[in-house]
Amino acid sequence: MSELPLIVPELVVLDQNLGAHKNDVITQLSGVVAAAGRADSADGLASDALAREGQSPTGQPGGIGIPHCRSAHVKTTSLGFARLAEPVDFGAKDGPADLIFLIAAADGEGKEHLKLLSKLARAMARKTFLSSLREAQTAEEVVAIVEEVLAPKQTQTSNDAAASAGNAGSGSSGATAAGATAAGAAGAGAAGAGTGAGEGGAKRRLVAVTSCPTGIAHTYMAAEALEQKAQEMGHELVVETQGSSGGTNLTQEQIDSADAVVFAVGVGVRDRERFAGKPGVEAGVNVGVSDPEGLINRALAAADDPNGHRIAGGAGSGAGESSGSSEGQSWGRRIQQALMTGVSYMIPFVAAGGLLIALGFAMGGAERVAEVAPDVVAQNTLFNLPADGGLMLYLGAVFFTIGGLAMNFLVPALSGYIAYALAGRPGIAPGFVGGAIAVAVGAGFIGGLVTGLVAGLIAMWIASIKVPRWLAGLMPVVIIPLVTTTLVGLLMYLLLGKPLASLMTWLQDGLNSMTGTSAILLGVILGLMMCFDLGGPVNKAAYLFATAGLAQGTDAAMSIMATVMATGMVPPLAMALSTTVRGKLYSEAERENGRTAWLLGASFISEGAIPFAAADPLRVIPSMMAGGAVTGALTMALNVTLNAPHGGIFVVPAMGNPWGFLIALVAGVLVSALIVTLLKTQRQKSLMAAAQREAQTENAPRAASVNA
Repeated sequence: MSELPLIVPELVVLDQNLGAHKNDVITQLSGVVAAAGRADSADGLASDALAREGQSPTGQPGGIGIPHCRSAHVKTTSLGFARLAEPVDFGAKDGPADLIFLIAAADGEGKEHLKLLSKLARAMARKTFLSSLREAQTAEEVVAIVEEVLAPKQTQTSNDAAASAGNAGSGSSGATAAGATAAGAAGAGAAGAGTGAGEGGAKRRLVAVTSCPTGIAHTYMAAEALEQKAQEMGHELVVETQGSSGGTNLTQEQIDSADAVVFAVGVGVRDRERFAGKPGVEAGVNVGVSDPEGLINRALAAADDPNGHRIAGGAGSGAGESSGSSEGQSWGRRIQQALMTGVSYMIPFVAAGGLLIALGFAMGGAERVAEVAPDVVAQNTLFNLPADGGLMLYLGAVFFTIGGLAMNFLVPALSGYIAYALAGRPGIAPGFVGGAIAVAVGAGFIGGLVTGLVAGLIAMWIASIKVPRWLAGLMPVVIIPLVTTTLVGLLMYLLLGKPLASLMTWLQDGLNSMTGTSAILLGVILGLMMCFDLGGPVNKAAYLFATAGLAQGTDAAMSIMATVMATGMVPPLAMALSTTVRGKLYSEAERENGRTAWLLGASFISEGAIPFAAADPLRVIPSMMAGGAVTGALTMALNVTLNAPHGGIFVVPAMGNPWGFLIALVAGVLVSALIVTLLKTQRQKSLMAAAQREAQTENAPRAASVNA
């Protein structure tokens, strides 16, 4: 753990106006953290915090705002605090915030500081803690209040323990309470439980999971709010916090014995299948902070209602892969996540198959291998090589055949894992079969998208049907796959197959007919898509469009693939070039990322530019899109073709017009690097001018000694 404490008086600002907008407050507090020597770049920290703020507002009930982030610019995890003279809107429903906590977590730092932050986040849910901060007269008082939360004095703990021992006759285990304060709350809650404890005053058992995208603040605030409210209502609730500082996982015994489950999450639940079939409620992590009582009541209502909501098993144990029904997510968002899951599972089939096909072409000749591969593989061996072509032709035919078989799984895998993301394992078989039918009827990847969604939704619906206990064991293994596969097959052959095949044919004909200006325009669009979110949904949509067309083997499809690959290489290579040429514009961590980005970009891994885009999206993303548009237009204009779905510069020999590919790539990289360097140079000049003005006027909030 770092030797520096989480908060010191120099990180506290009292009763000052830091701006009228939350972005101003975050920027000013970032400057306070940097001025205290806790960050190497105030601008970099502010950019990271604002990027996190853009995901969802951090305002919470009670007049508090909790902007937070992990940042490579933070030297040691720190807490900046401001009590504002004029409250500022941070997005809370109950109004603007006057207490602002900027949690700046250092990238790669151990979990000790994050554990302290989790304690602090829990304390923010307590009215007494917030009242103390509002009444504090000096920065030292604020630091003492926070430190008491992070590390309660031993004497006080001992006294509390003695008091607790004196009340041991109650017989309550207090398993969910932490320390005397929580125990006292539990006692008070039990005394006033009344109707809150369910019918007849019976205590109910609940388990909960909380999480948020960064796992720093909201995860633990929601946990504290749920625990406190459950104690007040007279219930027993145990929380599993899936945050950055770790936590105690719920045991299967605790889950099985619980009456209901509460999910207050901002990301997927890890190991979701542990809760499958339990009654409960699912909502966003903010709801756990703002309305814990409502969540608990809804969870218990589901437990008391035979037709109430039941937790669906997840698609996997990964944090990002959990799915199933989610009351906290819109259907549009859930379908988008399912589509992205399908694409991510499809990519290995495409990459392996496409590269093997490209290798086969390189060894045996593109035109010849495609014609003779079936006969060569069937009739020849290593000891009976083809007379015309020998070993190279034979190996080329083998690689081409293996790659072709892998590519045959493209649409079934896409469809199967879309269904899997929606319905879990029971959706896999119907999804794969639906994808195979889509290929058989000529519906292509569009048919795969449709069958995956249909199979997943049907499997979800069947899984929601209440069945006798003796039949429940057969549902996921036999009944759901059988019925869903039958329904999807009938829908495709009797209703959807031919219209989808006609749509696919129309799309292919349109692409094949694109020449001149229309092809260049398509290249610009693909370039903008590939560079917009760097591996996100828009980027993946463009990549899916390109890889799915490879199965057709047309020149238009191979031109699209070349365009997508070239434009996807632009962002990491451009950032690598900019950090090399003007390293002073970047932090040491960013320069290190830039050195890594050379290899990532050359390998067609667009995600190599994500650290730069996250830190400074307003300058990086438009710059990358400009270069991507240039590369896309040139790739199409120069008639570059590619039949491999991945590989970057390592598959240049397999391209049609490789020099055109390199010209287009270099042009786009130069454009993006030039624009982002100019924008960052201008930004640096503006920051220096602002710093000089602040130094002259001495109005910048730096320490508690200047408090009003």
